[in-house]
Amino acid sequence: MKGTPPTATLLIVDDEKPTRDGLRAALEDRFDVYVAEDAGEALGLLEGERFDVLLTDFRLPKEDGMRLIARAKSLPKPPVCILMTAYGSEELAVEAMKQGADDYIAKGRLQIDELEMRIARALKQQDLEAENVSLRQQLDDRFRLDNIVGESPAMAAVLDTVRQVAPTRATVLLLGESGTGKELIAKAIHQLSPRSRKPMVTVHCAALSPTLLESELFGHEKGAFTGAHERRIGRFEQAQGGTLFLDEIGEIDASLQIKLLRFLGERTFERVGSNKTLSADVRLVAATNKDLAELVKAGSFREDLFFRLRVVEIELPPLRDRPPDIPLLAQRFMREFAEENGKPVKDFTGDTMDALLHHAWPGNVRELRTAMEHAVVLCRGDRITLRDLPASVRTGGAEGLGGRAGSLARNDLTVKEAEKQLIIRALRENGGNRTMAAHKIGMSRRTLHRKLHAYQLENL
Repeated sequence: MKGTPPTATLLIVDDEKPTRDGLRAALEDRFDVYVAEDAGEALGLLEGERFDVLLTDFRLPKEDGMRLIARAKSLPKPPVCILMTAYGSEELAVEAMKQGADDYIAKGRLQIDELEMRIARALKQQDLEAENVSLRQQLDDRFRLDNIVGESPAMAAVLDTVRQVAPTRATVLLLGESGTGKELIAKAIHQLSPRSRKPMVTVHCAALSPTLLESELFGHEKGAFTGAHERRIGRFEQAQGGTLFLDEIGEIDASLQIKLLRFLGERTFERVGSNKTLSADVRLVAATNKDLAELVKAGSFREDLFFRLRVVEIELPPLRDRPPDIPLLAQRFMREFAEENGKPVKDFTGDTMDALLHHAWPGNVRELRTAMEHAVVLCRGDRITLRDLPASVRTGGAEGLGGRAGSLARNDLTVKEAEKQLIIRALRENGGNRTMAAHKIGMSRRTLHRKLHAYQLENL
């Protein structure tokens, strides 16, 4: 049967032998069919075998089919459950669904073609639900805070604020240069919030003209403007119950600023071309690489909207201000692209790490990620060398970190050895004062203590 896995296993439970044998004969060319005459026998089979489908009669000796379904659904990998009965009623169907049944069919009207169709539909739905669970888990894993790389004090402060604000309803304004990871932080806020099972909708405000952006956000009615041939649902409605992320918020014009201000105050809006007021339960996260305070002074951004957006303000530090995170991020991206491209790359040479630490990274984390993809693709062995890096990174010069990193790696030092030398140098230059050494290299004192133990440097 089209749509049905060829190896799907089916358990038929019915106390009437003619019914059991008839269903088995009709279905065994499409399924691996097992039969049982009561709930006890069926449970024994369910606990010993992995079944894709349970097809059970309602009326069974000792225990009815709905109780059997409830017990089957409690298994670690429950089957699709379809209840059959000659005593059909709407009330019974509702109760069957409450017990976990995936479908319900009356035996008196039972047609094999229809039964096959319902089994196929239920199996397909189960596959879709399993895929959704997997995708949600991937999202949860990707945007968990422990997957956001950063041990520097600046990033530690950002992540601490994210943990505090995520469970709330507060509007968040993310600030920072392009490439610092504002969208990643926005997604982490959503995934850590009670809204994580609802949509997160992203709109890049600079990518659309004011007219198109208004329609994109609030939707429009048919005939609202030239080309509006049908009603369109806007992003606010699409994000119902979830989070709306407005990137490059500093680009929106005055008329849209007014509408956005109204939404933040009243949680209401109208579609373009309509007078009907709609409401939406949406959490707003906005981001910009512009100085909104300066835009307010210049008169191009409303001060009242600015204050509405910055209920909680999080500023992401540029990569040049978080040198301890550069080796961590470089390693993360190196592993990612090595796996993606099937390359045996595992480490960096010392002069390569030296170049990474000295580069100014005007494009921030985004630039580093691109540089690592470039290096992995061009790498000829298992260690990235200086010649594998983009020319702009190879010739970046020490001005990028203001000389703070010093000459950290030479010849064939590994990343860990380079970090060890950095710690030793900082301790010596500060007379063994760990607080001052940690501050000098942009590392928390707790992290420094942990690394001293890992590198066996406690006696320095």
